[in-house]
Amino acid sequence: MRAVQITELSGPESALTLTDDLPDPVLSHFMTPDQGVVVEVEAAGVSFPEVLQTRGEYQVKPELPFVPGSEVAGTVREASDGAGVEPGDRVAAFCMLGGFAELAAAPPHFTFRLPEGLDAAQGAGLILNYHTALFALKLRGRLSEGETVLVHGGAGGVGTASIQVANGLGARTIAVVSSDEKEQVARQAGGDEVVRSDGAWKDEVKELSGGGGVDVVLDPVGGDRFTDSLRSLGEGGRLVVVGFTGGSIPEVKVNRLLLNNVDVVGAGWGAYVMGKPQVTRDLGAELDQLSREGHIRPIVGARFALEDASQALQLIDGRGATGKVVLEP
Repeated sequence: MRAVQITELSGPESALTLTDDLPDPVLSHFMTPDQGVVVEVEAAGVSFPEVLQTRGEYQVKPELPFVPGSEVAGTVREASDGAGVEPGDRVAAFCMLGGFAELAAAPPHFTFRLPEGLDAAQGAGLILNYHTALFALKLRGRLSEGETVLVHGGAGGVGTASIQVANGLGARTIAVVSSDEKEQVARQAGGDEVVRSDGAWKDEVKELSGGGGVDVVLDPVGGDRFTDSLRSLGEGGRLVVVGFTGGSIPEVKVNRLLLNNVDVVGAGWGAYVMGKPQVTRDLGAELDQLSREGHIRPIVGARFALEDASQALQLIDGRGATGKVVLEP
């Protein structure tokens, strides 16, 4: 099969190699032979972890060469007994590795039928971003109906997913973006209000929240805006840390937590759910319900051919991506 491999740790410009002769995955690829699904890939999601993998900076460090790509969508070719899906079903799947290829293998509890009305490219952005958003907002951020959520990176994959999930849970959303184009994407995702990261966004957020501050901040960016995020919280607010696409990892002066009785909460979706299949199924079921209600519509920002995977990763690395970036083998 055709696939893209990371063959050296030199960054997204030069680390990738296209090959035409990798063996097809079988059910034993990532799991025991009686517990797997093989998917004919129509779209593969491209995310920030793959950028880090090209530099050897991600916590998962497979032996070189390897096929990156953690999430795919397409048609089931083969499924073990009891997998919950059958050959011919259209699915979204989280495969952890191996997604940048024509075929990928995934565990059954990370394989979900595509909701009606979503195409493969949208399905390729469904698991990593939307499961992260629901986990971060509801399980970790304790979001309740009627609360207000501030979403950093509001035009990115996690950001747009978080806006839609928060709206589906009955919350009001304020998105932080850096350009006119990204403002349009955040509004397309359903953001109730949008502020600019290069302006006095903290003051604007305070004003938009009636002066009391927001209930939850969801932050996949990190960097130097972290302290102002804390200042944007109202009493009892929660700042949920999802990632550090901004590059630097901020530090917390814990006296700031005392001033307004606020929490800083980590939301490591992958580490939490990996050994908890039922949690994954529960998240999938709730997202399926939100999709049926019309809240979940992944925004596909850019589509690339498999041989252009380097360009896709560079787009993300340069902070130019909006919505979900996908490869279409």
